[in-house]
Amino acid sequence: MRAPIARLSPFNLGNRMKTTRDDQTISGPSSTESSSLVRLASPLEQGRAAWKREHVAVVLGVHVLAMLALVPWLFSWTGVAVGFAGIFCFGTLGINIGYHRLLTHRSFKCAKWLEYTFALLGVCCLQGATIRWVAMHRMHHQFSDKEEDPHSPLVSFLWAHLEWMLTEQKNRSWLVTYDKYAPDLIRDYFYLALDRKGTWFFVWAAHTVMFFVAGFGVGTLALGGSLVGGLQFGSSLLVWGAIVRTVAVWHITWSVNSLSHVSGYRSYETADQSRNNWFVSLISMGEGWHNNHHAEPNSAAAGHRWWEIDPAFSVIRALSLVGLVQDIVPVRGHIPRVQAKPVERLLAIIDTDGNRKEVRFDEATPDDHSRSLPTDDQDSSNSRAA
Repeated sequence: MRAPIARLSPFNLGNRMKTTRDDQTISGPSSTESSSLVRLASPLEQGRAAWKREHVAVVLGVHVLAMLALVPWLFSWTGVAVGFAGIFCFGTLGINIGYHRLLTHRSFKCAKWLEYTFALLGVCCLQGATIRWVAMHRMHHQFSDKEEDPHSPLVSFLWAHLEWMLTEQKNRSWLVTYDKYAPDLIRDYFYLALDRKGTWFFVWAAHTVMFFVAGFGVGTLALGGSLVGGLQFGSSLLVWGAIVRTVAVWHITWSVNSLSHVSGYRSYETADQSRNNWFVSLISMGEGWHNNHHAEPNSAAAGHRWWEIDPAFSVIRALSLVGLVQDIVPVRGHIPRVQAKPVERLLAIIDTDGNRKEVRFDEATPDDHSRSLPTDDQDSSNSRAA
């Protein structure tokens, strides 16, 4: 069983550790632990990967379009509200529940029409074809924080957050990768159709047009506005409800890959750097309890304690109550909990002659439950011995 690994900040992999056991937090020095961390070589520097111009152009282009939100003429509170609602509708339902917990880990079962609905919502987040997303995430779990991991922050924080998506492995055969990591999806014509000839991208583009058309119609007809008013309202929904929301969901998803592997606490002894991160959990509707997830990836719940709020799992439970979801995989609790690491402490004592002495001893951290106070029997036996 591995000892707790040093806590990592996003920009310094040698920071102090904070892990948890039950409802307490344990801290300890990271000098020995951080030295065991091995930085991984960049696939770009090794020549194993190359920049994918199409990916760079799309990501950069959408970020530039999102800057239109700074134009006052394109602002509307309705657009902002639609954007926030879209983060839940497309991000939580599409990516967190659909792509991740359902299709990647099969944490529950549902009817095909609902599965396909989740998948289409995920496609509208512009995070790639469904089969590729699932294959990459399953590969991440198999090789988490090892050289084969597609997005380990041990390469760099920026690599885990963004760069890996902008590159292509030179020796990777997608046919072989799909067959190995997503055999269940390549047998389904629906997902094959989304993957072929960039269909998934055109689905995303079509859904952005729908935002504009809906806004234009409401602004021109329903609200009795002018043509210019309809153009303004439609553009506002397009920018805030589709473009800005797409960028927001991007960075929320990417933060799970980056922040949740470098900052936070550990509840389980996993063989990677996964962390439970409060901030990421808040913005991702529960995906930030990443150490829990890596301990039990097939469990539908990422939050394993009552205070680890997991709204995505609450949605799954709600769907099960109305009969739309079945066979939810529970938390099994078979992974070892983090144990406190003994820490060498320096104790200054005063002997009977008044001289100060320093004594070194190994003492477990205070919340290590394996170290308890002496029992009454031990106290009485010590008194008799004295």
